[in-house]
Amino acid sequence: MDNPVQIDAHRQILHVDMDAFYASIEERDTPAYRKVPLVISKDPRRTGGRGVVTTANYVARQYGVHSAMPSQQALKLCPKATFISPNFPHYREISEQIHEIFHHYTDIAEYVAFDEAYLDVTKNKPGIADPVELAVKLQAEIWDQTHLTSSIGVSYSKFLAKEASDYRKPVGITIIHAADAHDFLMKLPIERFRGVGKKTVPKMHELGINNGADLYQWDELDLIQKFGRFGEVLYQRVRGADNRPVEYQRDRKSIGKERTYWPFLTTQSEADTQLDKLAEMVARTVTKQQMHGRTLVLKVRYGDFKTQTKRITEADFLENDPQLYARLAKQIMVSLPENQEGIRLLGITLTGLAPIAFENVKLALFDD
Repeated sequence: MDNPVQIDAHRQILHVDMDAFYASIEERDTPAYRKVPLVISKDPRRTGGRGVVTTANYVARQYGVHSAMPSQQALKLCPKATFISPNFPHYREISEQIHEIFHHYTDIAEYVAFDEAYLDVTKNKPGIADPVELAVKLQAEIWDQTHLTSSIGVSYSKFLAKEASDYRKPVGITIIHAADAHDFLMKLPIERFRGVGKKTVPKMHELGINNGADLYQWDELDLIQKFGRFGEVLYQRVRGADNRPVEYQRDRKSIGKERTYWPFLTTQSEADTQLDKLAEMVARTVTKQQMHGRTLVLKVRYGDFKTQTKRITEADFLENDPQLYARLAKQIMVSLPENQEGIRLLGITLTGLAPIAFENVKLALFDD
């Protein structure tokens, strides 16, 4: 006997997927790349044919190049492609900047990779009831701060939000309402069901399962017999049921803000101005979270990617004052070794956090 399907259609979940993330960063930093087929991978002509494509820009994708493809095959499909080795530290910086933008809307964020995340915005910080309106604002803010595009899927479950974000890329926003889920899933190719991989697809086709409508005809016990535990998942998914929560870390161990700069900061005055801004942002977040901390950390990454991280720790909790944070950060800054390459990233982080649940009062027990 089949288990009843339970659907929680009251949730509002976004799946944010950055468009060709690594390639888009390279295009942003070097605009000339926008007009050529760009492949983020080691050049197979220099590696003896070894290497795998991390991603490719949309020009290269027109030739059939895609992620996880051997780079040698990408070269055969597109002999004129430009190959760039991935710069993961730089991509991580941009990813962290985007994650901070997510926290403007909700702290219930599950990061799947550098370039994608699930957000539960059922109750969101701006108090926006319409999830599509919220998605539009989020997409615009990501563009304003990073000049990178994203696609966002909106639905009541993680599975459908993910499918929605893939539906209209790049720069798309798609919503799948509960009332529309059945029609959408019936037309969905079986390859698009999450978990149906290359090894499972041939077995599906042998059984006559080519899309959601075919899958829908199967009983749960028969699917379990053919696919084990995954059969139960398939039975639920094709009926629009996916009540998995957005997983997130509830207890924040630190509060920080980072910014990447292009062109690089080249003077102390420019750096000081940015430290003032970062300190203001950290102080606002600390206030919202009703926290305080004992340690301030300054992170500086230079144009040559050398990174310096140094901290100041106090015996007592620091007053939540942006001027204090900025002063401590500048104090650390002048103590760092000189670097003539310019500054590509600055970050201020407050750690050693604790909730402001009581006033910290010094008791002079042994004073007269």
